[in-house]
Amino acid sequence: MTVSLEQLRRCHFAVDLGAARTRVYVKGAGLVVDQPSAAAVNTRTGALIAVGEFAEQMTGRTPDYIKVVRPVSGGTVVDIEMAQRMLRHLLGDKMRRMLRRKPRLRAAACAPHGADPLAQRATVETLVGLGARRVELVDTLIAAAVGCGLPVERPEATMVMVCGAAATQVAVLSLGSIVAAERIPVGGEAVDHAIVQHLRHAHELVLPTQSVRPLHLALSGNGLTPHGPASAEIHGRDVVTGLARSVRVDTAAVRNAIQTPLTAVLDGIGKVLRNCPPDLVADLADRGIVMVGGSALLPGLDQMLRRATRMPVYIAERPDVCAAQGLGAMLEGRIEPLRLHPLAA
Repeated sequence: MTVSLEQLRRCHFAVDLGAARTRVYVKGAGLVVDQPSAAAVNTRTGALIAVGEFAEQMTGRTPDYIKVVRPVSGGTVVDIEMAQRMLRHLLGDKMRRMLRRKPRLRAAACAPHGADPLAQRATVETLVGLGARRVELVDTLIAAAVGCGLPVERPEATMVMVCGAAATQVAVLSLGSIVAAERIPVGGEAVDHAIVQHLRHAHELVLPTQSVRPLHLALSGNGLTPHGPASAEIHGRDVVTGLARSVRVDTAAVRNAIQTPLTAVLDGIGKVLRNCPPDLVADLADRGIVMVGGSALLPGLDQMLRRATRMPVYIAERPDVCAAQGLGAMLEGRIEPLRLHPLAA
């Protein structure tokens, strides 16, 4: 998955296929697609009913013959045909016609760190089906680091943590390459599952998928304070009666419930630091960790990392689009390669 900046500058568009959201950056036009990675299909006819935001809203609310599918899981394309159909509809006819006019259409795509050849092949095949003659794969960690403005090309340590829906990736970078990295199979979905299980056992309440996000806001105090309100009202379905019910949930108890999946992230960070040279770890004591990805805003995650690592922890300005913006910066030629001057004889 080694690709040069010169090869990326020849690409015409870039795709970040995530388990939660799909983003497409077109050279010269910017970020043109930022939608959920979901598609609603009529199982009787095979027709595509909706994609993106509208399909996401249908989750759990459809009749039997309509199914909401997610063609991407854990950063890997699991249904190539459906991923292609979803991307075609998200791009729209006008954008696809513009891309087809490009001679020898080239594409770039993010690939999770340590992705196996089969997963890489699935990503390439998805974009080839859209008309790309050549596909360049970029490690998600490098794309995210570039997108949030980290000086990855310098001979100094930068640490980035990509918090995804299905997995968390942590890496230390220097001189434009990954020195040490770890992929932890814990992401936003694992935290949501922990919250749902806590409410089921403690309050006998089945929580709809759409109710987890408002609970995140209550836990984080809308992002304004380290500690949110003492309680929050949650609507769900009673396990015993099956009727709709509202309960007042203690947010402190929910915070304790999500500590277990987040502990695995701390173990991964410790493993990365142990595999780094001491000089780079010393750099990180001042620069700290930069969090990117849609799950970087999970309540209490940054505070827990500060306490556990005793290092500064920062959240990128727009953590959800950093990987796509990083790919775009490389496509547009805004990233200059490191210039090494030969020694004089």
